[in-house]
Amino acid sequence: MLTELQANQKSLYETDFVRWIETTLEQLRTQNYTCVDWTNLIEEIADMSRRERKSLKSNLVVILLHLLKWQYQPECRGGSWRGSIREHRRRINDDLKDSPSLVPYLQEVFAECYVNACSQAADETGLALETFPLNCPYTPEQSLNSEYLPD
Repeated sequence: MLTELQANQKSLYETDFVRWIETTLEQLRTQNYTCVDWTNLIEEIADMSRRERKSLKSNLVVILLHLLKWQYQPECRGGSWRGSIREHRRRINDDLKDSPSLVPYLQEVFAECYVNACSQAADETGLALETFPLNCPYTPEQSLNSEYLPD
């Protein structure tokens, strides 16, 4: 059975997320640990890690997608593709700088992201999926290198 405090915390979490964060921060700062909504706090911290990983994958797919389009549709090359590659590289490199523990994760999901990028590239270019190599022609290092563009 929920105590009155737990019910109030749950209600605040569900009705005013920002207020819940501010309240939780104040409780932690003042070391008022008995009043902390631990259940939701733990879930939010776990979600933060999932969001970082999801963001890395999303940004990596965009980079690989645009590298494929750059390589396989040279007649369509433009500033928007180059700008997108640069922006998403910056995002990933910033994330890796802030959280070096994401480097092994990037290596782990690289092939999966390439497969997703190929499917999307086929959809966006009208080229057959078989046009693109089965294995990624770019290394993770090339993919994140601000100067690299395939021929």
